[in-house]
Amino acid sequence: MAKKGKRYEQAMALVNPEFEYSLEEACDLVKKTSSTKFDASVDIDIRLGVDPRHADQMVRGTVSLPHGTGKEVRVLALVNEAKQDEAKEAGADHVGLDDYIKKIEEGWAEIDVIIATPDVMGKLGKLGRFLGPRGLMPNPKSGTVTMDVAAAVNQVKAGQIDFRVDKYGILHTSVGKVSFDAAALKENAEAFLSTVMRIKPSSAKGVYVKSVYMSSTMGPSIPLSRTAVTSLV
Repeated sequence: MAKKGKRYEQAMALVNPEFEYSLEEACDLVKKTSSTKFDASVDIDIRLGVDPRHADQMVRGTVSLPHGTGKEVRVLALVNEAKQDEAKEAGADHVGLDDYIKKIEEGWAEIDVIIATPDVMGKLGKLGRFLGPRGLMPNPKSGTVTMDVAAAVNQVKAGQIDFRVDKYGILHTSVGKVSFDAAALKENAEAFLSTVMRIKPSSAKGVYVKSVYMSSTMGPSIPLSRTAVTSLV
């Protein structure tokens, strides 16, 4: 077994793995247990009682974090000329269409989010094998396929995140940075968790939220109270 570092061991000593912490307690603790020299991300992992193999149990959505994600989001707008000025004025980092489609086919992927208009989606079909595995394919459900390009760019830049349950029934997302104060982390976490609770599939039977953990990058996992999470509706 790999030996854990001294700082990690010290951080682990602050967490009782048998105890479920309130959201407020966890947000304080995640800052104390971060031992990296960089501004670590604060992540939340939720194990849900759903079977994503069934389409009616897929949990996917978007949420705007009140205090943003703490990182600069690189946005590519794939739009026709009529929409390109709108995208640039809204703050998209890259704007174009055929030229960027070619770059992506050649392996370029220095972006975090792609926003497209419905009329160009036919051209993007061939990029599925490049964008799909990276979670970059525009999708109407996540608000990244829209005619209101400016609003979509603004929302993403302001802290809107897209989340989707994986094949194991687990949701993973970042809700900020350890440099955020605990109150801001709590409000971001509440926004994400309440959204997850609101979109519970009607076909999901039994326990919906099985476990919830908060952690910083390379930090120990902090168990969250399931009762506190399920009350956020």
